[in-house]
Order: sequence, then C-alpha cells, then structure tokens
Amino acid sequence: MGDLFWILLSAMIVNNFTLAMFLGLCPFFGVSARVETALRMGLANIFVLVLTALCSWALNTYVLVYAPYLRLISFIVVIASLVQIVEMAIKKLSPTLFRQLGIFLPLITTNCAILGLAIFQTNRGYGLAEGLFFAVGAGLGLTLALVLMASIRETTELSDVPDVTRGTGLVLIIAGTLSLAFMGFAGLLSAA
Repeated sequence: MGDLFWILLSAMIVNNFTLAMFLGLCPFFGVSARVETALRMGLANIFVLVLTALCSWALNTYVLVYAPYLRLISFIVVIASLVQIVEMAIKKLSPTLFRQLGIFLPLITTNCAILGLAIFQTNRGYGLAEGLFFAVGAGLGLTLALVLMASIRETTELSDVPDVTRGTGLVLIIAGTLSLAFMGFAGLLSAA
C-alpha cells in the first residue's frame, strides 16, 4: 500500500505532468482563466486518465502481448473513443460546461498528458492497481496545476499589474514560476 501512495504522490506533485514534464499545456493555458472551469476540466481529465489507464492495462495484458507494434495506435484509438464519450456526456448533462470548455474538451484527445500516461504506465510495467493510482495522481496533479493557474490569473485581474506584462506575458511568467516551485519537490521521493 505504501508503494501505491508514493506512485500517487509522485505523479501528483513530484513528477507533475504539467509543471514538471510540460505535458497537457493546451488546457493549462487555454482553460485556466476561471477556477470553476479549470476544476471541471481537471475532473474531465481525471475521468479520461483513469479510463485510459484501465484500458491500457487491459490492452497490454490481453491484446498487445501478441502484437506489440500496435501499442501506439491502439492507445490513440482508446483515448479518442474515451474523449468522445466524455464529450457526449458533458454535452448532454451540462450544456453550459460544454460551452465553457469549448474547443479544449475535444482537445483532450490530443492532450499529450493522456497519451503520456498510457506510455509511461506501459514502460514502467505497472499492473492494474499501480496504473490506476498513477492515473489518479496524474489527474490530480493536472487539476492542481489548472486550479493554481486559474486562481492566480483571477487574482491578477484584480491587481495592479503593469500593462507590459498583462495577457500572454503574465500567463507565461506565472507558469514558469509555478513550474520552478514544483521543481523544488524533485528530491522529495529520493530522500524518503
């Protein structure tokens, strides 16, 4: 059980997909203007990550043993299918959220964090439990990054920020600072 906790903590904080590995930057920059929208996008990503981890494990265990050369294409097909299911469910259950997420919801399909999860899970040889904890940790880390960025962006809208740094420049400065802060956790698991 201790190993599962460290896998979750590592994926969430130490090896954060967005702030340490720079994966999933499209939603990070695009949907992080409001905390509410960022949180919902994070939850959608967690859902897709967990289902991707489950499907990747099943594919690796039962199908790709016989045809390992189909690994990448099968992961892409699974991710695209899962995102379509999530998109249809959100459109049906919450049309407002569907409009708020806009183009970034279908972009989960091309989100490199989702594909990265499937590949990392396979390369690390994770079983079902490890893969699920890894997916939840990666999803929570992505959600944390989105919410942190959104909360800082909302705060800066009310602050007296020089005109030179408003807009994209300020967003990149915030992202770099957050990334540096998360890089400080790099020695956390090696010390434990």
